Amino acid sequence: MRLRVGNVARPEVTEELDFLVDSGAIYSVVPTEILSRLGVQPLAEQEFRLANGTRIVRKKGVAFFRYEDRVGGADVIFGEPEDAVLLGAFTLEALGLCLDPLRRELLPVPMVLAAWSGPGRAVTPPRPEGRIRDTGKKLRASLDSEVGWRL
Repeated sequence: MRLRVGNVARPEVTEELDFLVDSGAIYSVVPTEILSRLGVQPLAEQEFRLANGTRIVRKKGVAFFRYEDRVGGADVIFGEPEDAVLLGAFTLEALGLCLDPLRRELLPVPMVLAAWSGPGRAVTPPRPEGRIRDTGKKLRASLDSEVGWRL
């Protein structure tokens, strides 16, 4: 998948890269050489565990991403030469997209904002018809088809 990546401080300067969409990756991985050329600075180091149990450490920063008419900023890992160029979940979410793993295509995510009824108070969306109650633990949850589970 082709996306443009850049520095959030200068989003007009980008480089186009081929990314592998990895449904199991949280962060996107971009080669260090490209991020450095774009002026993206590492902010921290993050430890990762590989599938074989090996632990590695990589630098982490924040980058600008563009896909068609969608833009967003997300955490990015400074990839080493042996690392694949990956598109992770945080970047997909920042772009308002999700992966349909069965069809292997990207889909737009409905963007939902909370409405505020006053200082520090959110308006509660209407409750759906169905409710689940666990009276033994006094747990009450409702399924809201737009937002997901609320506890």
